Amino acid sequence: MYLELKDIRTGYPEKTVIDGLSVQFDEGEFCALIGPNGCGKSTLLKSMVRFLPLQSGSIYLDGKDTSGFSRKRFSREIALIPQDFHVQFDYPVEDIVLMGRFPYLDTWKDYTKSDRVAVEAILDQLDLTALRDKPFSRLSGGEQQRVSIARALAQDTRTILMDESFSHLDINHQLEIMHLIRSVNREQGKLVILVSHNINLAASYCPRVIMMKEGKLVADGTPTQVIVKDNLRKLFGIDIPVEINPRTQQPMVIYPS
Repeated sequence: MYLELKDIRTGYPEKTVIDGLSVQFDEGEFCALIGPNGCGKSTLLKSMVRFLPLQSGSIYLDGKDTSGFSRKRFSREIALIPQDFHVQFDYPVEDIVLMGRFPYLDTWKDYTKSDRVAVEAILDQLDLTALRDKPFSRLSGGEQQRVSIARALAQDTRTILMDESFSHLDINHQLEIMHLIRSVNREQGKLVILVSHNINLAASYCPRVIMMKEGKLVADGTPTQVIVKDNLRKLFGIDIPVEINPRTQQPMVIYPS
C-alpha cells in the first residue's frame, strides 16, 4: 500500500462534504472516481493536494503521516491536473512546463541544466516541442490540456490526480489524453486517480473504479464488479442498462432514448 486516506473529514466552512472516508491505493494503479455532481469527488482531490485543509483524519504516504511534510516535499509526491487549467500571465509553453520543477528548486536558485533536460524530454514525449515558444492563450483546448499534463509530469511525482481534466474536449482529444495517461501509468508506474463523468471511458481504461455519493464510497472494484444497474441506480436514481462492450469486454452503459 502506497497511499492511504484514513477517516477523512473535509469540505468548506459552510458545509462538510466528506465525513469519515477511508480508502487505500497501491503504487501504479489506474483508478477512476465516478459519481453524481456534488458527491465529493473534486473536494476529495483538492484535499489530497492540500488545496482544502482536512478537518480531521490523515493522509499517509508509504505509512508516513503527511501532515508533517513541508509543501515542497508533499509537492514531490502528488500532482494535480485540474479541470480548468489557467495561468495568470500568458507564458510560453516551455515556461509553464518548467513550473512543474518548482518543488525541486533551492531557495533563490534558478532552474538547473537537469531541470531543463527533463522538461525537454517531456515536451518531446507529449509532442509539444514545436509549441515551446507559443503563448498559452494561442493553444487549442487539446494542446492546453497536454501542457497541463506536461507540467504535472515535470513535477515528477509518484501520484497524478486528474479532476475531470478532459470533460470539455472533443472525443478525439479525450481518447488522446486517456491513451497518454495510460502510457504514463504503465511505463512509469505512477498512481493515477481520475475523476470522470464518462463512465464508459473510465470502464475502458481504468482497471479499478470507485463510486461515490454524498461523500461516501458506494462501491470499489473492477469495472465489471462496480458498473452494474443496482449501483448506477444508487448513484443517479434511474435505471440505466449495462451491457458488455464487445471490443473491450468491459461494461458500458446504454443511454435510453
